[in-house]
Formats: sequence, C-alpha cells, structure tokens
Amino acid sequence: MTTNSAIGPIMIDVEGLTLTTHEQEKIHHPNTGAVILFSRNYESPEQLIALIDSIRNARKGPILIAVDQEGGRVQRFKQGFTRLPPANCYRERPELAEAAGWLMASEMLSVGIDFSFAPVLDVDCGISEVIGDRSFSTDPQLTAQLAASFRKGMRSAGMSATGKHFPGHGAVAADSHIALPVDERELSEIRTKDLVPFKLLIEQGLEAVMPAHVVYPAVDDMPAGFSQKWLQNILRRELYFNGAIFSDDLNMEGAAIAGDFSERAKLAQQAGCDMLLVCNNPKAAEQVLDSVPIKTDPLRTQRLDAMRGIPKMTRAMLQASNQWQQISQQIAQISNEYA
Repeated sequence: MTTNSAIGPIMIDVEGLTLTTHEQEKIHHPNTGAVILFSRNYESPEQLIALIDSIRNARKGPILIAVDQEGGRVQRFKQGFTRLPPANCYRERPELAEAAGWLMASEMLSVGIDFSFAPVLDVDCGISEVIGDRSFSTDPQLTAQLAASFRKGMRSAGMSATGKHFPGHGAVAADSHIALPVDERELSEIRTKDLVPFKLLIEQGLEAVMPAHVVYPAVDDMPAGFSQKWLQNILRRELYFNGAIFSDDLNMEGAAIAGDFSERAKLAQQAGCDMLLVCNNPKAAEQVLDSVPIKTDPLRTQRLDAMRGIPKMTRAMLQASNQWQQISQQIAQISNEYA
C-alpha cells in the first residue's frame, strides 16, 4: 500500500466502533483528508483510541480526526468524559469559558482527536432552535468575548479552533439539516451583528471557519458555503481570514440547492472551501471522493496542517493532573444544573 503525503480535501465518516476493510480503502483514497466521528463510533475511551489508531494506520499518511464536542446538546462522547454545559451558560460565568475550552480540548487531544468543530460564533437572535443555547449570547460583543476566551483555552491545550456557522445562523428559524433557511436581512445588519464575533476571532488568529447552509439573498442567491461573494469577497478580503474553510455537511438538505453530490463538491471547492464534509451517506462520500480531481494544493495543505492537534498529555496524565481534576469537577457541576 502506498503512502499518502498530503491531507486530502474531503472529510468522511465511518459506520461503527471498528473499521471495515472497505472503510480502510476509502480512508486510503488520495482525496481523503479527515474523518469525523459521531456518537455511534464511541463505546469507551479505550475503544476510541484503538479506532483512531486504526484510522491513522489505514491512511498511511497525514489525516485529521474531528468531532463535534461543543457541549450541551452537541457532545458526541459523554461516558468517560466531562459533561460540558451549553455555551450560553458562560454568560453568567464568563470566568469559566477559557477553562471549559481547555478542558474540552485536552480531553479530546488525549485520545487522539485533532480538533472539535468549536466554538459556535452564531449570535442568538431568539429565532433559531437549532442554534439556541449553543450560542454564547444574544449580544454580539459578549458572544465575541466569550468565544475568544473559549478559543484561548482550546489553544492552550494544543487545539485549533473552528468558528461556525459563517456569517451567522442565529436569525433563521429553519434548520439547515432538513431545510434551506433564507435570511432576508441586509448585509449592513449582518455586519453590525453576526459578523462581530467572526471579526474579533479572525483578528486573534482563528484557524478555521465553517460557513452556514443559509441563503442571504441581499448578498447572493446561493448558500454561504457555495458563495464566492461570502467566502472570497467578505471572509477572505474584507475580514482578512487566511485559515482553513470547512464546508458544512454536503449531505444536509440546505446543500441540495447546489445539485447532486459531485456538483455540490465542485461548487463548494470553487467558492473556496478547503475541506468538504460528506457525512452519514457512504455512497455520496464515495461519489465525491471519485469525482473531485486529485491534485495537491500547497496553500490548502498549509491551512489544513494548522488543524493538527498537539496533545500535551496522555489521558492518564491528564486525569492525574490537579488542573483537570479541579476544572472537570467545576464544569460537571454546572452541566448538572442544565441537565
């Protein structure tokens, strides 16, 4: 089996607790760059470590391992890890945001995860149930400050951050997993509200962004993740973002406007996405792996390389540390209040 020297542009998932032979082959495909793990892939920390080792062995080259471990409603690994509260709890406890970011990142890094898709930078407008308490606040400035603290904690643990869902998913009621939301607001309003957290974290060196499967017709008739106006003109040129752009899942209903899976992948890449996510649809993932041209891109490689985790402790070392014991106990107590 040959060795893959570069991180490919496509993120796929796997079905269970161990890899099948076919999944090993897909992971070794030249276009594979990352694997995202879900609750179905988790039974125990020991099993998770073994699964991640097998993914890296199947790749025989660099590969990123990702998860959604925000806290609250979105926490894939629970038993054996600290239960994390929803982001909006830090409004009352701003001093804990940085510690929570460190805790989440340290626990993930200790089992071999490179990064979690966090923090959520959406400003809660009291409209979106799919965002809701996943947002740090209804206030743009406070959202920015708390998210910056959470990212600071992640960075101190050795994890890069991904701000989502650019330019903001908080002002639409529809859930882009099952529908195509449309945000009718003018760009001026989005600039003064939703873009505030993105702007601050980008100025502080934010490593990655995930755009929303939301249409903002005042700017473009395509969802942000397929829009050069959003990703090139506004994100790259206006906000000076130079990190990685991860598409949201191309299997979501909000992406269907772009056509079949090959077309979705093509349009997302043309708009500026460095990594394309195709989750919970193995056939679609295979279609995208085979349809995207195989080519190296030094700039994309550089951006994605920055997402590699730098673990500072093994799981045993982490759990033996006073820092983990104190913070884990503190955060778990808060989580119980929100259970």
